[in-house]
Amino acid sequence: MCRCDLRGSDLSRCTLEGADLRLALYDSQTHWPEGFNPKTSGAIGPGAQLNGIFLNNADLRGMDLRGCNLMGAYLSGADLSGACLDGISLAAADLRKAVLRGTSCVGTRFGSCQLDFADFRGADLTDAALDTADSINGADFSGCQGLDPTRQALLSRGAQELDCWNPLTRSNTRSSLS
Repeated sequence: MCRCDLRGSDLSRCTLEGADLRLALYDSQTHWPEGFNPKTSGAIGPGAQLNGIFLNNADLRGMDLRGCNLMGAYLSGADLSGACLDGISLAAADLRKAVLRGTSCVGTRFGSCQLDFADFRGADLTDAALDTADSINGADFSGCQGLDPTRQALLSRGAQELDCWNPLTRSNTRSSLS
């Protein structure tokens, strides 16, 4: 069952002992057998414990990842468009070239993250802690909501980060923050 899409599935009568659920996708509508804990199974969904997991280039569009632990996760190139990352910690995560268009990141902590060329266009960054990110070279924040409290802190970074051109979004970080 590795990498299966289990969103909305009824697995309540299944025996999952010994099943490989690594990188399988689940949601709040997935029904699990009594006593089974999907959060520690390696599957991806609400509340999953995914510290340091390799999810480079993963398709996580529209996923509900509230309550997940993604500290130190490798998410470079991952597509998180429209996902819900509210209130989670992405401390020390690698989000280089990640697509976060329209993602809800309310209260998300990005401490020590690498956000080079990350595409945040149209994301909700209300109360998100972005000012402690390691790098924002070429990141695009165009059309983001809730960015005002941290905008000045981000604009105080060096010209190397702010004037870096993002060939995908055809913008630089400074203009996307203005």
